[in-house]
Amino acid sequence: MAKLSLFARRRRRVRTALKAVSGAKPRLSVHRSGRHIYAQVIDDTQGRTVAAASTLEKDVRGKTGATAEAAAEVGKRVAAAATAAGVTQVVFDRGGFLFHGRVKALADAAREGGLEF
Repeated sequence: MAKLSLFARRRRRVRTALKAVSGAKPRLSVHRSGRHIYAQVIDDTQGRTVAAASTLEKDVRGKTGATAEAAAEVGKRVAAAATAAGVTQVVFDRGGFLFHGRVKALADAAREGGLEF
């Protein structure tokens, strides 16, 4: 078996814990790169994306996506899109990223926007 990176091990650990807890709730999946941050609400039972937001959208594109303010804006947008689609409860999937900085800012803004997790 190939040796996994620390990131891949964290991601596997988080996803395994989520599957045990989630049940029928969709998951709010977060991905961040050096320049942008992406969030999507995924319904794993149907295998489809319910709502998505990122710093690549036209309204947000003027600012850089590598800041906590931009992450908070994405959190608000994904929460609005999810509630418009009828989703209020989600499970937060941080992937292999630590719950700190931009990921935490996105999560806090999504909670303020009406998502419960």
